Amino acid sequence: MNNQDKVIVGISIGDLNGIGGEVVLKTFEDARILDFCTPVIFGSMKTLSFFKKTFKLEMNLHGIDKLGDLIHKKINVLNVWKEPVDIQFGIEDDVMGAYAIKSLTAAVEALKNSEIDVLVTAPINKSNIQSENFTFPGHTDYLAQELEGDGLMLLISEALKVGLLTDHVAVKDVSKSITRELIDKKITTIHNTMVQDFGIEKPKIAVLGINPHNGDNGVIGDEDDTILRPALDNIRNNGKTIFGPYAADSFFGSGNYTNFDVVIAAYHDQGLIPFKTLAFGSGVNFTAGLNKVRTSPDHGTAYDIAGKNIANFESFREAVYSAISVYKTRKEYEEMSMNPLKLSRKKAFVKKK
Repeated sequence: MNNQDKVIVGISIGDLNGIGGEVVLKTFEDARILDFCTPVIFGSMKTLSFFKKTFKLEMNLHGIDKLGDLIHKKINVLNVWKEPVDIQFGIEDDVMGAYAIKSLTAAVEALKNSEIDVLVTAPINKSNIQSENFTFPGHTDYLAQELEGDGLMLLISEALKVGLLTDHVAVKDVSKSITRELIDKKITTIHNTMVQDFGIEKPKIAVLGINPHNGDNGVIGDEDDTILRPALDNIRNNGKTIFGPYAADSFFGSGNYTNFDVVIAAYHDQGLIPFKTLAFGSGVNFTAGLNKVRTSPDHGTAYDIAGKNIANFESFREAVYSAISVYKTRKEYEEMSMNPLKLSRKKAFVKKK
């Protein structure tokens, strides 16, 4: 693979007092990953050198002041700031939140300008990032504003994909947030993502109910009967392969999820608790529906183990691999869409197989 074929992976460093610096650098300690991607960490050489020394890592970092100076086969560090930073592992600190946002906003700007191909974000603390200039509850909401498309949180692993109708919404507000229009928009986004980003031509989509036991015919809420079912019927009539709604309490424990390409949960914990139970440590958070590719690990800042050199970097490494894979699959889909003859040949080949 020549340098022009390598995916340029931009990385926001996250909360400096958390495990972000550790999992980022440990991901790239094995130099073989540089054979198929070029990393650019948005931070500073002083900060990353501190992490390298703290975790006793054998690697070379290449500091740059502008993205035009990046070098393939190197771990590039873009100096977003140059002053020393007082890192105190495990402490929630508004100053660290401000540095996390400096890294994130610089990386997103580079993504918007196509100076990097994909973005992988290390964990932030949703509390200490808040300021007059940043009032978003997390990465997904900020990216939805900055990039084109309808952002949607999609958790992915080798065996399971879970999307959400609502993400960072208080439980008391979930039912009134779910409308027929929202359901149609989110399922359309999921369907298109499965096709263009994962190469699944006719995805099978399962949808979980909003209320316990799908409302038990209105005894435990009528949203499943008055909102969810009619919306799903309409989507089926438009040709998408939709199943459900399924009662959420038994759906994962019974193994039913294995029959589908993706599962859509009504709210955050309904989807993330089973996902993290089944795939924690190897799962990836992918922001579907946007014109650019962004992934992150499936864990947070982990203040309790920060600085102890014991953080598991598997999820962050999988986030890098997933970003590269989605980017290449999407690019291939776009190329085939512009060349219908090429697309028809591929379909014929798949049928023969």
